[in-house]
Amino acid sequence: MAITAQAADTPAVTLDAAVRQGVTRAPLLAARSADLDARRDEAVRAGRLPDPSLTFGVSNFPVTAPGGFSLRSDAMTMRTVGVMQAIPSRAARTAERSLAAAQVDVAEADRTATVQGLRERIADAWIGVWAATQQRSLLETLRDESTLAVQVAKARLRGGTGSAADVLAAQAETLALANRIDAADAGLQAAHASLQRWLGDAPAVLADAPDFGQLPVAPAQLELHTDRQAPMQAWQAREQVADAALAQARAAKHPDWSVDVTYGHRAPYLSDMVMVQVGVSLPLFTRNRQDRDISAKQARRDAVESAREDARRAQREIVARDIAAWQGWGRQIARDREALLPLASDRSRVALAAYRGGGTLQSWLDARRAEIALRLDYADALAARARAWAALAYLLPESASSSENLP
Repeated sequence: MAITAQAADTPAVTLDAAVRQGVTRAPLLAARSADLDARRDEAVRAGRLPDPSLTFGVSNFPVTAPGGFSLRSDAMTMRTVGVMQAIPSRAARTAERSLAAAQVDVAEADRTATVQGLRERIADAWIGVWAATQQRSLLETLRDESTLAVQVAKARLRGGTGSAADVLAAQAETLALANRIDAADAGLQAAHASLQRWLGDAPAVLADAPDFGQLPVAPAQLELHTDRQAPMQAWQAREQVADAALAQARAAKHPDWSVDVTYGHRAPYLSDMVMVQVGVSLPLFTRNRQDRDISAKQARRDAVESAREDARRAQREIVARDIAAWQGWGRQIARDREALLPLASDRSRVALAAYRGGGTLQSWLDARRAEIALRLDYADALAARARAWAALAYLLPESASSSENLP
């Protein structure tokens, strides 16, 4: 179990718990939720009639003699007040509602993709702490043998069968190992800082890692459901937005209407007047106006469709590469754990025993350095496989399952 320098009674944090807690605390998710709320509010008002306009003024006001600039000198002069209501075409209002609904879908898709992306990033931070802990543990187990080598070198020097150079070389090797452990400690602290970004200021104690050799979703399912994966979430909604924009451009060829009702008040001895006017727009010259807009929106719709297909192919490539990398790291880890690491450890022990019996120290130094390099490579492989696992495990919405429930 990987733990930090914290009290042992601190609850251990599983990968699944870290992901859930980190997503809950993420400000980016709050931003996406606020944007979704804004889109929904905008969708409510979409397609509604615009506010009416209030008009008032003076009609038939004389400005020349006789009776110029007088409200009472001419019987036709009226004080007017009216209401004008613009009525966009039904097609335009329907297209506006469709566009607003598509933008809500885009916001929802962005939020879903953000959640999935956050899960992967938080899992990557958790894995960073776990991997750094594994690396330090692999190096720490070599410290006793390095101390023993120094003791053997000093004993041989005292017995007259060794040399001061061997003692210095063994001490230098011990110090080099200490440097590597210190570097691992620094890496562990940096990894904790990355994890604390998501979990808060309190240091986390990590529980056992899930089995990174098993994916929570089969690779075949990942290849089958490309469009549901996090990077592809918004593309369908973007196509819907492009379709709605095209419909809106086509709706511009339908005439809009307006109704204007005006009440005119004349002198007390004359009748008041009411005027009703109905207006209609005339989209007669569409070749370089509406038709151009429709052509542009159609081209943008085609561009979105082509871009989606390109993104789909790129995502399939990424998934195939990640699966191949995850499987390759798994094979390397199994080979290291079952064969190479035991052989390297046996070589170091045999070389040290041979030195104790009168052999050369250089054989042990060579074996020890090879073992350290192998252990570091093994730690890197563990981290690489775990990160490839996270990149695949959180692609689909339902794949963000609890690590305790992995098959």
